[in-house]
Formats: sequence, C-alpha cells, structure tokens
Amino acid sequence: MAIFLTGQSRVIVQGITGSEGRKHGARMLAAGTKVVGGTNPRKAGQTIELAGTELPVFGTVADAMAATGADVSVVFVPQTGTKDAVVEAVDATMPLVIVITEGIPVHDTAAFWAYASAHGNATRVVGPNCPGVASPGKSNAGIIPADITTEGRIGLVSKSGTLTYQMMYELRDIGFSTAVGIGGDPIIGTTHIDCLRAFQDDPETDAIVLIGEIGGDAEERAAAFIERNVTKPVVAYVAGFTAPEGRTMGHAGAIISGSAGTAQAKKEALEKVGVRVGKTPSGTAGLVREVMQGR
Repeated sequence: MAIFLTGQSRVIVQGITGSEGRKHGARMLAAGTKVVGGTNPRKAGQTIELAGTELPVFGTVADAMAATGADVSVVFVPQTGTKDAVVEAVDATMPLVIVITEGIPVHDTAAFWAYASAHGNATRVVGPNCPGVASPGKSNAGIIPADITTEGRIGLVSKSGTLTYQMMYELRDIGFSTAVGIGGDPIIGTTHIDCLRAFQDDPETDAIVLIGEIGGDAEERAAAFIERNVTKPVVAYVAGFTAPEGRTMGHAGAIISGSAGTAQAKKEALEKVGVRVGKTPSGTAGLVREVMQGR
C-alpha cells in the first residue's frame, strides 16, 4: 500500500520537452515510475526520448489521458503558464496533479486551487513549490531522489523539500510507505491534514512523521486533527526556532507575525496532543526509531 501514488500509477509530465521536464522525466523513468508521455501544445504528435524510452508528446492533458490512461500529472511548466496547466488538468479530471514549479504568484495558486474546489475536488493538487510524492519501491513523481531510502512502513508529510530528503535518508534502513512534499507556499493544495488522514487509513503505514515550519497555523490545525482522528504514533519536527520575527525565511509562507506562527507555539500545540517533537532533524529521526522499535 501507499497513499496517492502507487506502482500502478501512470504518469505524464506537463512540460516534458523543457529542460526540467526532460531531466526529471528521465530520472523518474530510471526510478521505475510508469511515465507514459507528456504534453506540449506546440509539439503535439512528436516523441521525445528519455532514459532510452520514446515517449509520445500530446497537445493536451485530455488527449494524453485518453491515449495512455494516465492518472497522475507532474507539472514542470514555468510560472507564467502554471495556472493554465493546472486548470487544464482539472478540466480533464486528472486524479492527481503534482505541481513542482516554484515562484508562482499567490493569486495564481489561489485561482487554480479554487477552480479545483469548484469542480468537486475530483483532482488532488499537491504543491506548488514542492518536491513531489515518492512511494519507494513503487513510484516516484517529482524531484525526490529515488535512491536515498527504502520501502517501509513510515509515512512522511513535509513542508520542506530538503528536510524531506534528510529524514528519508536518516531512516533509510527502516523505510517509507510514502513521502509527500506538500510545499511551503502560503496557499497549497494538499495539506498536512489530508496526508494525516490518508496515512491513518493506510494499513501499511505504522507511524507518521510530520515536518512543519514557522508561519501560518497549519501545524496547529494538524494537531487538532491528530487529537480527534489519528491513532497511529506521530513524530514531528518544526523548522525555524531561531528565525527572527517578521522576516520571511526560505518559503514564502515561512513568516511569523508577533506570537503567531512561531516554532515554539507549533511545538506546544503538537506536544499537547501527544505528538513527540524533535529538537533537530536527526533528533526527530531518533524519536521515530524509538517508536518503530515497538512495532
């Protein structure tokens, strides 16, 4: 089992002929992902060779889905075209759209998120500004390195791409069911809560790691959800304890205002509902090891 992305997932790349689409499309293929094609309206009908495989290029997501049975799209379209790319995928009722692109204007993200919601949330959007989704041993959609961990029974949801990689590597001997990088922008599609719910329902996920950071109240809301709905052990790490007030740190959403959005407030909210919170990424991995020893 895995959440969102499985060994049967059939993946297309929106923007497959661009430099990033080519590079990461080839990397996904090499990882064993079933990449079945991609889109570029100006190159419809052509093919592209990635990692020794000839893949078809379609003009639209709908055409790609009809021809290949694709059920996942990974978006490597530049910022100016990302909103239209996601809207197109929603119109085609693509089940899962993973938006890797960073630097997207917040109002564009708000627009395509609202568009997906208005269409019944038939399309799950992950991102933007995220590393993607990886189910080790099954499929890898995005930019998460495929060789840093193994298949196992830990579920990971993270705002930070870099900390996603570190946690996966530090716990590589135990392994992961799925790792989801949700992105650190102020507005994102899939949230901590969405992933917590899915991991709770996944019979092959035994424990959950939640990585958050300063800014907003996503971690506090996740804590409230955990208290009501999650019975599996959750271990967390919150980045940004030393961040100065009022300054954006890395992600566009990582900014604190007064006492709101601080790492300490998030840590306290999580610990209040029984979540163990690590002081460092490595310390957090150690807590996960303690949890997994008893399972």
